[in-house]
Amino acid sequence: MKTITLGSGLDVSRLGLGCMGMSAFYTGSGQDDAGATTTLHRALELGVTFFDTAEMYGPYTNEELLGRALRGRRDDVVIATKFGTIRHTAGDAMGLDGSPENVRLSVEGSLRRLGTDYIDLYYQHRMDPSVPVEDTMGALAGLVQEGKIRHIGLSEAAPDTIRRANAVHQVTALQTEYSLWSRDPEREILPLVRELGIGFVPYSPLGRGFLTGSIRSVDQLDESDFRRNNPRFAGENLQANIRIVEQVDEVARQVGATAGQVALAWLLAQGDDVSPIPGTKQVRYLEENVAADALSLTSDQLAALDAVAAPVGDRYEDMSSVNR
Repeated sequence: MKTITLGSGLDVSRLGLGCMGMSAFYTGSGQDDAGATTTLHRALELGVTFFDTAEMYGPYTNEELLGRALRGRRDDVVIATKFGTIRHTAGDAMGLDGSPENVRLSVEGSLRRLGTDYIDLYYQHRMDPSVPVEDTMGALAGLVQEGKIRHIGLSEAAPDTIRRANAVHQVTALQTEYSLWSRDPEREILPLVRELGIGFVPYSPLGRGFLTGSIRSVDQLDESDFRRNNPRFAGENLQANIRIVEQVDEVARQVGATAGQVALAWLLAQGDDVSPIPGTKQVRYLEENVAADALSLTSDQLAALDAVAAPVGDRYEDMSSVNR
């Protein structure tokens, strides 16, 4: 597995592993911790060093799972986790909280659950409009000085927010949804983070599994799977969006790869400051994803993928908490 450097000197594997679906939101989540642990260990064998979690995944159980699985391998890995969507200042209620007090309570909980004395990359998961980002960043900068976190990240932040945050302390990475069916970052976000020397971590690089071509109906998903309420998976939208997979499939046939591998290879071709974090619970899909690191697409194939039309429907049912 190749490596890249994010922002202010954080070396990570070119492909990371998003751990959310092992414990939350997706079909089958939280039902096979032993299998998820096997997948995490296999990721290490394949050279994946970058593992992404958050306190809200579960909540809490995903951090605990990752901490157990990586016990004894701490020096071999980069752990990224997130805070700001649980209000520890209000009895652990769900909601945005970027206050310095919540930052402190959040990091102590994550350190305990992960079984570590430092976090490599600590993201504000969603921006809190009631707290100036300068206040939040000031608290995070204090944690860097104390050695409890080593790098600061933001997730789903708007350009002005990114600039203001970076003026307080160097932001190492921005995590935002980016894939062949979510290309909004190309307009403002990617040029800005490159201007500021911030690495880019695309989440949902396979379009929440859609770009693998395996989802043709929401009936394939558990009742608890949040994609059942995602606008892009709904009714006529889903049928319209299948055309995207068909175009990816055409390139996949040309190179003898899967649609998911092509989608990841396209993303990796967008720059050497990009580290996607495809998520999976299963070893076979992990191995398939990692193989995309060695897949090269021609300029014509990349151009054909660049020309894929935008999907129908918003990324979330409620977009109010993203890109603020």
